[in-house]
Amino acid sequence: MINALTVDVEDWFQVGAFERTIGRDQWDSCEHRFEGNTDRVLDLFGRLGVTGTFFILGWVAERAPGLIRRIADAGHEVASHGYDHRRVFTLDAEAFRADVRRASGLLEDASGLPVTAYRAPSFSIDRRNPWAHRVLAEEGYSYSSSVAPLAHDHYGWPDAPRFAYRPLADSDLVEVPVTTALFGGRRVSAAGGGFFRLLPYAVSRWAIAQVNGGGQAAMTYFHPWEIDAGQPRIAAPLKSRLRHYTNIARMEDKLERLIGDFRWGRMDALVASLNLRGVDHWAGEVAA
Repeated sequence: MINALTVDVEDWFQVGAFERTIGRDQWDSCEHRFEGNTDRVLDLFGRLGVTGTFFILGWVAERAPGLIRRIADAGHEVASHGYDHRRVFTLDAEAFRADVRRASGLLEDASGLPVTAYRAPSFSIDRRNPWAHRVLAEEGYSYSSSVAPLAHDHYGWPDAPRFAYRPLADSDLVEVPVTTALFGGRRVSAAGGGFFRLLPYAVSRWAIAQVNGGGQAAMTYFHPWEIDAGQPRIAAPLKSRLRHYTNIARMEDKLERLIGDFRWGRMDALVASLNLRGVDHWAGEVAA
């Protein structure tokens, strides 16, 4: 079973936890660490012999086009994370279309490759904005990884399917949701992001093994800032600081262990294999 290894490329000050502490008008005055941190991720993947999918902000590509080229040259998939990390449910359809066009243009110019995959900032496609999948299909995207099929204080679509589905009956667009395991009959996320960093490694290993044991591929994700113990510390609310800074010093070792314990690859390869098996349509009815 080959699982999807993904990276959301944004800087430490662009995260949802700090969105009420650091405004977009302050971003260019913050210390930029995304390029060095992403190069560390590239070095780690190169040393371990794996490739993955990098969902990258257009804002990043605008400031460091050489980094995007390095990601592509190393054999990784270049994908879109939108332009400047605006949650999709804060936009209308046309503003969203403009955002994805701007981001994909910058990424394609920098990489020299077509961009056909998208991940919404903070997994912000949910029951409030199912029109977003239609926009992505119309813009030529082949898949999205933008739905979290669970309840969370920042995001979530609890009724959505746990595994890949087609959100539009008349399109081949595939949605690959956040990986969830079942614990006591409830969906839990432990395979990526803050969940992976905050929880003991054994929990994530159990979650991925459960998913693989059921015949499904898992998807993990993390951010380059999560391996950067030297990043600035700011005076944010306690909950935000705990979410952001906890276990950063241990993250790289945990990633190396995760990559060694399971098989990993690019998400476009996973989607291609899913399409060969057939992906069911789901249009918003209660999931089984």
